[in-house]
Amino acid sequence: MFQNSAKLISRICSPLIQTSIRHYPAPVKRFYRKTGIISSNGRYEITLDQRKLKTPKGAPFYVESEPLAVAVATEWDAQKETIDRSSMHLAALSSTVLDNPSGLKKMDIVNYLVNYISTDAILYHSSHEQRLKELQLAEWSPIVDWFNKRYDVELKATDGLEVPSFPPGTAMNISRYLSSYNEAALNGFMFAVDTIKSVVLTCACMDRFISVEKAVLLARLEEEYQLGHWGRVEWAHDMQQLESQARLSAAVMFVYFNSSNAFVKQKIAGGEI
Repeated sequence: MFQNSAKLISRICSPLIQTSIRHYPAPVKRFYRKTGIISSNGRYEITLDQRKLKTPKGAPFYVESEPLAVAVATEWDAQKETIDRSSMHLAALSSTVLDNPSGLKKMDIVNYLVNYISTDAILYHSSHEQRLKELQLAEWSPIVDWFNKRYDVELKATDGLEVPSFPPGTAMNISRYLSSYNEAALNGFMFAVDTIKSVVLTCACMDRFISVEKAVLLARLEEEYQLGHWGRVEWAHDMQQLESQARLSAAVMFVYFNSSNAFVKQKIAGGEI
């Protein structure tokens, strides 16, 4: 009887055990030898050997900036035995612009960025750790002061939980500035803000008031302060910092390439990278 009961339990539990197993997709092996660029009517397409690159939705992949095309082709060329799409930020941003999976229009992105300012990371100072608050005032206040002067607004920090209120005209001034960029560049802005959780730091970085490395360090100020007290797992925290720098660098380049008239003067021989 015991054996029969054990068999019954085994049959019932077996499907449950099987469904709990996770099957991760195998990494895609590199299937091409070389990358290239072809241009037509002001558009630049990427080739992998003789095949044209497509977006995740299957649409033809193209960009309207030659330097951006070179950068995307370089990302593909830098892949080793397997393809790590998570490391190709410029290719991903370009595909997002073409596929627009969220159906966002230009003003949707502008409104998202303007509304994000009320939760901007560097506008919220510590209310219970005096040394941390002093550090935030010393490091963040000059960036906020620059932002206020640059965009003719009056952002103020808070050390409470309440959302700070801004004078009338703040949203309009910032919206006017952001609306001067095209939709592709605004996708770069959104990618940067989502990376460092700050519109203020993103704008300071885009305007070259601070470097990418500085922006990431300022965004991680509280975390770095806490790590100074409790210690850090070197490889883990360093990897997080480097990944944030890579993402922000890609966003800055993407905005620049999509809002600049710069072009590659030297022709790439044979269209190869």
